[in-house]
Amino acid sequence: MLAITRFKALSALRRRKDAELDDEAANAIEDASDDPEVAVQKKDTGEALRKCLTALSLEHREIVDLVYYHEKSVEEVAEIVGISGNTVKTRLFYARKKLAELLKAAGIERGWP
Repeated sequence: MLAITRFKALSALRRRKDAELDDEAANAIEDASDDPEVAVQKKDTGEALRKCLTALSLEHREIVDLVYYHEKSVEEVAEIVGISGNTVKTRLFYARKKLAELLKAAGIERGWP
């Protein structure tokens, strides 16, 4: 939706090259970036997540890293680690469960600001 709005705005500006943007029109343009409070919340949440990830066992951390950060499929992770696909799924289940507990203990509920 933002891309469509941006495209229409740019198209309108191209058609009116000689028209300047007045203060009222400039103030009406919505800023889609996070406000400072949300940016700090995201940074704090990210730091807490990284800390909680280090508290996981090596086996669970390895699976989470490969699946979520390296975007590997269950089959690819099974081949890399040398275990069965079902074991990957089981470790991923328990890793997510433990990570949720650690995050809750750190005061972070599910979701992202």
